[in-house]
Amino acid sequence: MGKMRTQSAPWRAVAVLASVLLVGGVAACGNSDTGGGGTKDDGKITMGFSQVGAESGWRTANTISIKEAATAAGIELKFDDAQQKQENQIKAIRNYIQQKVDVIAFSPVVESGWDTVLKEAKDAGIPVILTDRSVDSADKSLYKTFLGSDFVKEGRLAGEWLVEQKKTASGPVNIVELQGSTGAAPANDRKKGFGEAIAANPNLKVIASQTGDFTRAGGKQVMEQFLKANPKIDVLFAHNDDMGLGALEAITAAGKVPGKDITIITIDAVKDGMQALADGKFNFIAECSPLLGPQLMDLAKKVKDGQEVPARIETQETTFTTEQAKEALPNRKY
Repeated sequence: MGKMRTQSAPWRAVAVLASVLLVGGVAACGNSDTGGGGTKDDGKITMGFSQVGAESGWRTANTISIKEAATAAGIELKFDDAQQKQENQIKAIRNYIQQKVDVIAFSPVVESGWDTVLKEAKDAGIPVILTDRSVDSADKSLYKTFLGSDFVKEGRLAGEWLVEQKKTASGPVNIVELQGSTGAAPANDRKKGFGEAIAANPNLKVIASQTGDFTRAGGKQVMEQFLKANPKIDVLFAHNDDMGLGALEAITAAGKVPGKDITIITIDAVKDGMQALADGKFNFIAECSPLLGPQLMDLAKKVKDGQEVPARIETQETTFTTEQAKEALPNRKY
């Protein structure tokens, strides 16, 4: 027995050393070939994120915020650009499920049609976070939380400002509306909030409303149509800055002075929009912050740990007039 004991001691030492080296190697490599085993060993979270696209300056800033925040938080980000197509987002989410990521986050192209794929994620035990845009699913258990703006409030703030500006108007005030992408939550909600607010003054009438798909090119094209069809336009309400910036070109080409001949109200407050406001070409902007990255990464860690989070987390935002835009521009991050 004594002889066996003296021989087994060095063998045990070698075995222990080998096991330490093996564990250390797995942790250092973060090997996830076994479907997420590596991520659990080293504690690293993998997030699959599907972005709407790159339709505007807002969206570009949003993407940068998410990528930078993931790096800062030590979260491995698998990023997909859906190019404005719901089928691309559904495909990306299914790929994330197959890859067994820890958390899925996405900004839905449209509000409807998500129940099937979200149920697949739920059945796979992968929590889902909605960012910027929500879905209209009746089953709230299909996602953990929604992080984003109150789009109805943004539209309402835009409408309330206009009501105050036009309170002395004795005749009709003709408004044209550049809507966001058809079926998208911000388009639906901003239209609703604006409509509710301007109902306070029966002189304020939306005489034309059409989608410009949140793009500058779309805003310019639709504004050209509005100007040809309607000889008297007093106000433009654009659902985002980019469409408003496109509309500026059409308004100027038609021989009108933006900000004077036509009052322009937009939503977002990206740098180009704020510059137009500071220059007096826009008249009012309701802010919609794209810098959701840090909050999203914090939520990802919490839901991965099984912590309870609020069903709705609203971003803090404000509004800007020309003078306020001049003050804010030098320190604008997007």
